[in-house]
Amino acid sequence: MPKLSRKGDGKPLRDAMERAGLSGPELAEATKEVDPTGRGISSATVGRLTGRGKTARTHCELATAWLVAEALHRRTSAPLQDLFSMPSRSTTTVERSRSDAEEE
Repeated sequence: MPKLSRKGDGKPLRDAMERAGLSGPELAEATKEVDPTGRGISSATVGRLTGRGKTARTHCELATAWLVAEALHRRTSAPLQDLFSMPSRSTTTVERSRSDAEEE
């Protein structure tokens, strides 16, 4: 599954959270409302995505980004593309049926 990068070191996420009036734990709870499984994401994950310190993460799974963006979009007009950068298109054009080590 592709990984997405948070934009602006998480500032767009923090700004959207502020506009929505949500703290990290509140955003984590809001993701449960948009998650079809009802699980959402943890407040620790929200903290890593929005943080600025050593524990901050720049990448996350597409599913995580979607839950965060959807929860924020319900309270603001921020779409996913404003919060996360989409992965670049792969330049790989050759499919292999076996590893290079097996080739003779």
